[in-house]
Amino acid sequence: MLRHSLALAIVAGIGIAGAAEARDQIRIVGSSTVYPFATAVAEQFGKTTNFKTPVIESTGTGGGFKLFCAGVGVDHPDITNASRAITKSEIETCAQAGVKEITEVKIGYDGIVVANSKASPQAKFTVEMLWKALAKNVAVDGKAVANPNKMWSDIDKSLPAIKIEVLGPPPTSGTRDAFVELVMAEGCKKAAGAKEAGITGAKCGEIREDGGYVEAGENDVLIVRKLEENKNAFGIFGYSFLDQNGDKIQGSIMDGKAPTFENIASGAYEVSRPLFFYVKKAHVGTIPGIEAFIKEFTSAKAWGKNGYLADKGLVPMPDAEREKVGKAAQSMAAMTM
Repeated sequence: MLRHSLALAIVAGIGIAGAAEARDQIRIVGSSTVYPFATAVAEQFGKTTNFKTPVIESTGTGGGFKLFCAGVGVDHPDITNASRAITKSEIETCAQAGVKEITEVKIGYDGIVVANSKASPQAKFTVEMLWKALAKNVAVDGKAVANPNKMWSDIDKSLPAIKIEVLGPPPTSGTRDAFVELVMAEGCKKAAGAKEAGITGAKCGEIREDGGYVEAGENDVLIVRKLEENKNAFGIFGYSFLDQNGDKIQGSIMDGKAPTFENIASGAYEVSRPLFFYVKKAHVGTIPGIEAFIKEFTSAKAWGKNGYLADKGLVPMPDAEREKVGKAAQSMAAMTM
């Protein structure tokens, strides 16, 4: 009878009381970039508390928001990781499904790198070069035409005479969104003739589909492996994966700056972005351990300058910012919708 009543309560949308009986483990989805950091925190959390280790699924930022915003209850995730901020339309989708109180937690910074095998020369790019290599359409004689650049040397004689082949994330990825914003859009602005040819706005971010750019899924580890196999290919992913695989791959110089921890922290490396996770407040107090998990993630031993997440490639926020974000996170302050 009790089981029948519980099922009726959930179906009727009376809340998620009793959910701990149905699920006593935090469920997390989202960004492949944030995944290693969340996993490290989850493992530490499982070892040092009486709560179960959270289950984490790497779905990509966009995919994570889709799952997170689908509703409230034990069938929906409690937390989603993100390598970009939640959008207005995603907030609206959440609200329509009853997810009306969300806590945003900024965890630090990450750089986006264009890397290749250490067995090959280190590349030196500008955002304009990368746009010309990966744009769907470029300007030729004042007109927008399908990208004719097949070799890197077609773009600039300083680049190698090898086929353009870049392995990168799909449209559901926050890394893809950030790459479009920080590289494609900026490179397009600097490219001579693009504006005159009508390549502006969203058109700047359109990526070629003729083989020059290869969607390699949400698995950044797989991209690293493919770069080891293909010495002429480049891959796009977060700095943390470069940091963890520095014996195999190297990051390209971007506009004169190397993708190092120091350059990202100082802002000298321009292709960098903040990382986040989002918490569904309706699940706090029902799914056990959420508040304790947030406390672990925002502890100095985790996200601090000398914390274990820095060892995994997370670039910490300045002390004052970290303190402010940490207080808001631990008090479960809801976002202003």
